[in-house]
Amino acid sequence: MVAIPSRHKSLVLLAGVILLQVVLLAVQIKRDSQGRLIRVWTVGAISPFQRAGTQGVGSIRGIWNHYFALQNTSRDNEQLRRENDALKLQITQLQSKAAEADRLAGLLNFRKLHMDVPMVGARVIGASPGTASVTIDIDRGQRDGIKKNMGVITPDGVVGKVIEAYANTAQVLLLTDKDSGVGALLADSRTQHPVGGTGEPLLIMKYVPNDDNVNDGERVVTSGMDRIFPRDLPVGTIVEIKPGNTFKQIRVRPAANLERLEEVIVLLTLHPLEFKQESEPASQPVAPAAAAEKPPAARR
Repeated sequence: MVAIPSRHKSLVLLAGVILLQVVLLAVQIKRDSQGRLIRVWTVGAISPFQRAGTQGVGSIRGIWNHYFALQNTSRDNEQLRRENDALKLQITQLQSKAAEADRLAGLLNFRKLHMDVPMVGARVIGASPGTASVTIDIDRGQRDGIKKNMGVITPDGVVGKVIEAYANTAQVLLLTDKDSGVGALLADSRTQHPVGGTGEPLLIMKYVPNDDNVNDGERVVTSGMDRIFPRDLPVGTIVEIKPGNTFKQIRVRPAANLERLEEVIVLLTLHPLEFKQESEPASQPVAPAAAAEKPPAARR
């Protein structure tokens, strides 16, 4: 312990007495409504440390709560994402079912308009895996009356013909195949020219002389001369015309969507048929051969 010189003892004692007097006065003196002065001093000395401690604890609590809040938000976002994906899947399924219902309604309406034509609807169950041959497989076969070389169509137009028929399935060669073809004619001029495939989405009209007048956008329909398809079924629309050495180079866009086939119609006959148009009356037309067999009085 450090010794205090005797000459300073009286000063130290005096300072201690004065400090004691000040503390006693602070304890006794009141500052209006704030309480005694000693309390005010004590609160003033402690408040900065208290505020610092409170802010630190509050920051730690905020960080802690924010961490758990972020975890909860992440879980909620993941749940919402899963629900959103499920809703998107449901919407896609509903849209697919609605599109299928529209297609089936179109097939049914087409069937009702041509009740006198033997035909059967079929669903596409497979397609050719390579580019060497453009074919599809359908879920109808010999048990349904399907035979080789029968025509296959949709309400939009010609699709192709049956090349193989099995008990419950059949294989159809599409118009776009390079070995495929259909007897066709120009809807405006009624001049006949065959249409065939090239293995590409567009068809070609063959053997059209450079001198013949062909219009871009002109419709191409079946001629009935191939004895597979009835006359005047839609084949496609001319989209490109170029002059060649001897014949025009004419490209035709198919009327039927051959790249997205899901349901088709197989014509259960190898003989030419006359299709009724939607604007024609519902009465069944009389074939020319049948009219020729009637007696003269009946024909009048």
